[in-house]
Amino acid sequence: MKLYELNNDLNLSTHAAASFTRGELAKALRKGPYQTNLLMAGYDANTGPSLYFIDYLASLAKVDFGAQGYAANFVLSVFDREWTPDMTEQQALEVIKKCIHELHTRFLISQPVFVIKVVDENGTRTVTL
Repeated sequence: MKLYELNNDLNLSTHAAASFTRGELAKALRKGPYQTNLLMAGYDANTGPSLYFIDYLASLAKVDFGAQGYAANFVLSVFDREWTPDMTEQQALEVIKKCIHELHTRFLISQPVFVIKVVDENGTRTVTL
């Protein structure tokens, strides 16, 4: 994407970056098997925060929340129940704590450490619980 931005003298919005990535995955899929699922998050001054899901068939969808892998089977229900459009960062971190509790209760693998990334108007940062 950086090469695209340099060649075209254009900064991509989050939606444009997700669309560009989807297009590149679609091209790669035509050349051979390519297995990937992506969650792409960003913050734009005009539109605010956004999250996109791109699946292994290069389908693109804007989502309110997301999770991948085996853990998604457990935490998506928590997100579905707890997520609201006007959440503060502190409320979101409380939902993450509930997700981690759910994983410790139901998931077979014991994961002692989780990395939480926050994407907002100040950029990207790691948050510890």
